[in-house]
Order: sequence, then structure tokens, then C-alpha cells
Amino acid sequence: MTTRQEGEARIGVKGRVIKNTGNLYHVRDEEGNDLMCWARGNLRLKGIRSTSPIVVGDRVRMDVNPDGSGYITSIDDRDNYIVRKASNLSKHAHILAANLDRAILCITVRFPETTTIFIDRFLVTAEAYSVPTYLVFNKTDLYDPDDTEYLNALIHLYSVIGYTCIKTSVETGEGMEVIDEITRGH
Repeated sequence: MTTRQEGEARIGVKGRVIKNTGNLYHVRDEEGNDLMCWARGNLRLKGIRSTSPIVVGDRVRMDVNPDGSGYITSIDDRDNYIVRKASNLSKHAHILAANLDRAILCITVRFPETTTIFIDRFLVTAEAYSVPTYLVFNKTDLYDPDDTEYLNALIHLYSVIGYTCIKTSVETGEGMEVIDEITRGH
């Protein structure tokens, strides 16, 4: 992690949340510095009842202390977001990420199995918020013939309805050049 040299406090600095852990946010400012920030006050977004007011991808404004730490003071409007609604029909949602130019859903047939229910729920949410999605079927090196047949059926199904499907194995390197290509510059 790079940080700006210690010095004066800076007010209203623009940045983008790149990671969050609990109530600690890693924010990259416009100069490329990574800062550790906390949320100031009770940040809530207009019209969104969410369990997560600040998420990865949010464009934020922050006040930066002389030591390089900071406080997020506001969140810019989101272009889009991926949300997971509670299955118990709660009115609250959990926003997973915001301001996405694409989503890549990693799927495994086994070790563990990703259910089609989960895949479909994710795709519906991505479509609802206009987020282009790629389906990455990983761990192909671990599958027996039955698993491979099921994998190919899933790929056929999702390809026919318009999704780009990519077979990958991190272990063997299969498909990794395609992943590099679709993520480069995004």
C-alpha cells in the first residue's frame, strides 16, 4: 500500500473505495495513494435501505489527517450496484459493490458447488442494474467425466441466453489469458 507523505490535513479529497473490512475502508485517492479510512457519522444513501452504506467501488469524499488516515464524509451518487436481498423478505438489502463496469461470477461445479439458483439470482440482479456479466467456470482440472458433462451443459445453457462463459483452471492456467483480457483496464 502506498501512502502520501505525512504533512497537512486535506479536506474533501476524492477517492474510490477499493476494499473494506468491517468499518475500515481502503480508499485510493485521485493521485493513486491508498488510505485507511473510517466512515464519519451516520452515512445513509437516499432511497436505499441497506446494511452497507459504503461499498467497494463507491466514489467518496474524505478528510485526510496529516498521518495519512482519513474519514469518509460523503458518498457520490452511484451509477449502478449489485445488491443481495435478504431471502426472508426483509426490506433491507446488502449492496455488494457499486459503480461496476462489469461483473465476473466465478462458478464451480464441485469443491464447492455453485448452485444454479445462486447463479440465476446474481444474473437477475446484474441485469436489473445494467451490469454486464461474465461467467467463469473454474477448477476444470478437478472434474471427473460426469462433472465435465454437467459443466458443459451449464455453459451451453448460459451461452444460449447470451452470457460469455469461460472455462478456467488457476492450477493449469487454462483460460487465464481470457480473464486478463476482459479485466485489463477495468
